[in-house]
Amino acid sequence: MLRVGLTGGIASGKSAVAARLAEHGALVIDADVLAREAVQPGSPGLAAIARRFGASVLLGDGSLDRSRLAEVIFGDAVARADLNAIVHPAVRALAQSREGAAPAEAIVVHVIPLLVETGQQDAFDVLVVVDVDPEVQISRLISRNGLTREQAQARLAAQVDRARRVAAADIVISNTESLAELQTRVDELWARLCVASLGEHKER
Repeated sequence: MLRVGLTGGIASGKSAVAARLAEHGALVIDADVLAREAVQPGSPGLAAIARRFGASVLLGDGSLDRSRLAEVIFGDAVARADLNAIVHPAVRALAQSREGAAPAEAIVVHVIPLLVETGQQDAFDVLVVVDVDPEVQISRLISRNGLTREQAQARLAAQVDRARRVAAADIVISNTESLAELQTRVDELWARLCVASLGEHKER
């Protein structure tokens, strides 16, 4: 099994890269998807969030009000750390379960937005970073999420700086041009991962 970590700043294009890798046959394990699963109504994760942040972060049906929670944590480093301490262990447990069910020869891609921030850069055989200019990220957040420029900048400030993220990478995928160009780069990445996977099998 080749274990690949895939990360990048918010609105960098991680999902597009992951989707293309999945088309090629990678098993994609997305931490954001698992994070939603970890806080579903009735889950221990959601109960812990409600205890820490109060009923104001819940909707009328008892589910998590993600917009309200985002308002709370992105302006408060302590609150953000508390949320991460609740959600991250649950997400990692779910990810381990998904990976454990994969075939031995699989190329498993873990999509983790805060991979570098949480010190996981040495936990994978290959670390891929999707890189984009911060101004592009801000523009995408404004148009995609309806944020103000100040809100978008706060999202970026909550993550590790671009230089540190890129420095941790084994492979950097630039996403500054068209979707077609990005897909071409991901196709090239897949070829490299297949070669690396064959190398892993030979060594074993």
